[in-house]
Amino acid sequence: MNYLYLLLNLGSISIPFIFSFHPKLKFYKLWKPFIISVLAGMVVFIPWDIAFTINGFWGFNNNYLLGINLFNLPIEEWLFFICIPYACVFTHYALLYYFPKMELSTKTTKMLSYIFIIGFTVMALYNYNRWYTFINFSIAAILLLIVLNKSLDLLKGFYLTFLVILIPFFLVNGLLTGSTIKNEVVWYNNTENLGIRLFTIPIEDVFYAFSLILLCLFIMKLKERSALQASH
Repeated sequence: MNYLYLLLNLGSISIPFIFSFHPKLKFYKLWKPFIISVLAGMVVFIPWDIAFTINGFWGFNNNYLLGINLFNLPIEEWLFFICIPYACVFTHYALLYYFPKMELSTKTTKMLSYIFIIGFTVMALYNYNRWYTFINFSIAAILLLIVLNKSLDLLKGFYLTFLVILIPFFLVNGLLTGSTIKNEVVWYNNTENLGIRLFTIPIEDVFYAFSLILLCLFIMKLKERSALQASH
């Protein structure tokens, strides 16, 4: 099934895309800041992806790909950085729209953020010889520190919406890493990660998703803020 990865991408974005035109949500009005956020995310994650693929830290099973590559990455992997962030960002906004009180207190948010930053930093430093673990936790710590100082309100809701986002994440990423299929779509060199799997998913993938989604939301929040200031 050489179109499995493509179907996973399209399946992930399909329902959020349709509901983007819901008369109450009107998520389509946020497409411009979203596109900017996706491009910013690609600036960070695509070079990382290319470098890791070239060095064999992870790779892709051609049996599930169309065979079209760009800079050593399958076209499906490029689509991943559009479809998955779209689905996750839409979910974040939809949850906060329907559950506006779905947020933590300022005190709890700060406490969790400092705990996470310290934990991510320790994990990065302790695993400096494992490239996926080191880069993953380093970026998560730096990004979270920036967001904590620049957009604390974003984190109040994000910590809770991320827990919900993890549900479809485990379904999609589980398939990509070999759940319910003969061989994985994406394989990992376990010498470059902790070797800890949540079902078939490397535990680092959870924090990879954390950083990818948080970066998109942060950039969108900055664009919304600048647009609001310009209108006054």
